[in-house]
Amino acid sequence: MTPELTALILAALLQVLQFVGYSITAQLQVGAKKALGPRDEQVQLTGKAGRLQRAMNNHFEGLILFGIAVMVVTYSGQGDGSTAIACAIYLAARVLYVPAYVFGWVPWRSLIWVIGFAATLYLLLSALM
Repeated sequence: MTPELTALILAALLQVLQFVGYSITAQLQVGAKKALGPRDEQVQLTGKAGRLQRAMNNHFEGLILFGIAVMVVTYSGQGDGSTAIACAIYLAARVLYVPAYVFGWVPWRSLIWVIGFAATLYLLLSALM
């Protein structure tokens, strides 16, 4: 398996961990009855649960572009040392983004996001070269 595909799998597993963390904190906040209910009315999560939810949603958005970039680089045979490093940077940025968001690390959260986005952009542009 290529380093790029390995990073994609690890990013997906990070998404799973974020979902578990969000689900646990959300249920603790709203209670089991509301969490297991039909959710006819939107529940507004606050505090840690809300920040975990937003960080998870942000990763879903970033994971789409990263997944496309990894697939194009991999299937076009353009993976090399620089694309592997870009994937590692993306993954490290996404791992750091979670506590940065949850604990409100300003302005570091935004800087970490930009680094991950730049790594994805590098992969996309590399695929065109």
